[in-house]
Amino acid sequence: MSGIALVRKPGPRLAEGIVTHIEREPVDCERAAAQHDAYVRALAGAGWRPVYVPPADDLPDGPFVEDTVVVSRRLAVLTRPGAPERRPEVESVAEVVRELGMRSVRIAPPGTLDGGDVLQTGPTVYVGRSARTSAEGITQLTALLPERRVVPVVMSGVLHLKSAVTALPDGTLIGDPRRVDLPGLLVPEEESGAHVVPLGGDRVLLAASAPQTAAMLEKRGFIVTKVDISEYERIEGCVTCLSVLIAD
Repeated sequence: MSGIALVRKPGPRLAEGIVTHIEREPVDCERAAAQHDAYVRALAGAGWRPVYVPPADDLPDGPFVEDTVVVSRRLAVLTRPGAPERRPEVESVAEVVRELGMRSVRIAPPGTLDGGDVLQTGPTVYVGRSARTSAEGITQLTALLPERRVVPVVMSGVLHLKSAVTALPDGTLIGDPRRVDLPGLLVPEEESGAHVVPLGGDRVLLAASAPQTAAMLEKRGFIVTKVDISEYERIEGCVTCLSVLIAD
């Protein structure tokens, strides 16, 4: 599989990004920029062509592009983030998806939806009901994706659904059963091991902070690429939220 990877470079205010369920820690912005470059190189090495959303240096959470758009085939659902200060991030992403020739629709007020609460696997779209994603937002997304099966998910103690669970290429859900009420979860060895980006075929991207989970996945036949995103983990980020993959 190949396609486009939407990404946005981190800005100088990255350390001011919103944190909800962890204590704030200092962030080395220079190191974060180098880690982002390495992350993008890993995506490119797996066949995903990077397309950069314009910089947003005044928006600390700007590199977390996943929260701004949900892509289903060639439809881009532009979100309405639950944190009002993050809503300005959406417009520059909207411009890029239009330039890519995608059809776009929007989550409308009063609904809120963060892309990090949306987990797609096969015909199913799991959506976490969180502090950032409202019931109205889920209802709107369901109406916008009539060909998909949208499943609301109860969750606790995490910022987004994909902070707790993601999907492996074979459809297996990997995550923390203490945080989400989903059957048949494969439990990772580390918390960050719940964050997997399928890269196509048997390839997956995983944070370097989850070496035991990487070994477990390799034993299951997956090819694991590990990237260091420690500066983003300090502000509640993970490998999924730094890109949006759009398959050809």
